[in-house]
Amino acid sequence: MKYTQSLLVALVAMFGGWLIVLVTPSASLLGVFTQAVIYAMFALGVGFLLKQNGLVSFGHALYFGGVGYAVGVVLTLDMMPAEWAIPAVLLAIGAAAFAVGLVIVRVPGIAFGMLTLAIGQMFYLLATRARGITGGSDGMGVPWPTTLYGFPEKALRQPETLFMITWVALVLVALLLHLLLKMRFGAVTEAIRDNEERARFIGIRTTVPRAAVYAISAVVSAIAGLLSNYNSAFASPESLHWSVSAITLLMVIVGGFQTLAGPIVGAIVYFLVSDILGDYATYSMAIFGAALIAVIVFSPHGITGAVTSFVKRRRKGAASLSAGATREREAT
Repeated sequence: MKYTQSLLVALVAMFGGWLIVLVTPSASLLGVFTQAVIYAMFALGVGFLLKQNGLVSFGHALYFGGVGYAVGVVLTLDMMPAEWAIPAVLLAIGAAAFAVGLVIVRVPGIAFGMLTLAIGQMFYLLATRARGITGGSDGMGVPWPTTLYGFPEKALRQPETLFMITWVALVLVALLLHLLLKMRFGAVTEAIRDNEERARFIGIRTTVPRAAVYAISAVVSAIAGLLSNYNSAFASPESLHWSVSAITLLMVIVGGFQTLAGPIVGAIVYFLVSDILGDYATYSMAIFGAALIAVIVFSPHGITGAVTSFVKRRRKGAASLSAGATREREAT
């Protein structure tokens, strides 16, 4: 029954994306929504790692920005068609992230964050200096084909189509992660996160599940980067910079990382606030920083945590009133 409910929620969410397309008055605003959805998926990847492993990464921009370079090199050298290049690059990123994860997930706490930062910045510097391959600091254009999976590029690049592609991709990825966490894998990784030593004591091998979580979060971030790259058809070294990871981490904290919905909410709120405060773009990060402080002080579990707590209190209050009314009727 729970799986049926999850599928129903996913279908409703997809229908909601179609409604957003219908009510959005301009293509430019729809473009902002598309960027928000892309970063929502990126935040989902970062938040998944934080939720299941309890680890903060400052280097996931490596996967977000690196996928564009990888696909760009494959298409430029004509190694394989784009239809094959996309899954091949994502699989390669997942395998590489899993191999890296087997090593770095053994490092606890802030040391893990600094290690991911170092790895990410190493590839950022490589991208800026390998001018012959990546175009250096100028970046590189990605030669996407005129047709992709049988659909013409002109049709796919329509603002409405791009938004729906990113929206459906976000819903499907969130659904798959939700179903994955409902399986034994979710319970095992949460047990390891809460007390790794006790998990080892009861016979759970902790390194492989933690590395798997890291690899999954990397692939989700890479899917977001792939959508962003197709949207712009350009790979920039700035997308590899640690500041991209830091901003995405802020979205996760504001939205709340205890649930899969939290990072998505945080990213959408960030982009909507940035668009509303367009006239104050110079001070947007200061305003968002103040909002972050307020969230941490008054709602450490983020926006979704505050909403969840409010709903629980209302239900508890309603249950208490119902129980009191029942006792009064029995007494009379």
